[in-house]
Amino acid sequence: MDAFLLLGQVVVSFGLMASILLQARGAGLGSTFGGESSVYRSRRGIEKRLFQFTILLAILFVLLALAAYLLDRQPVA
Repeated sequence: MDAFLLLGQVVVSFGLMASILLQARGAGLGSTFGGESSVYRSRRGIEKRLFQFTILLAILFVLLALAAYLLDRQPVA
């Protein structure tokens, strides 16, 4: 079970990194300080799906980490 959670975390973390890197440039912290005002721009199409997929992967990563922590805390009989 621990190996499954570890493998799941590795796979999800690579997917999360890829989905973050695939997102549009200019939407980061640099645009906050005088860059393009993309705050009011709405995401559409594939950009919206990629954003939702990134959020899903982040939630899944946190849940896997929490599950691994809770399973590791239980004493083995």
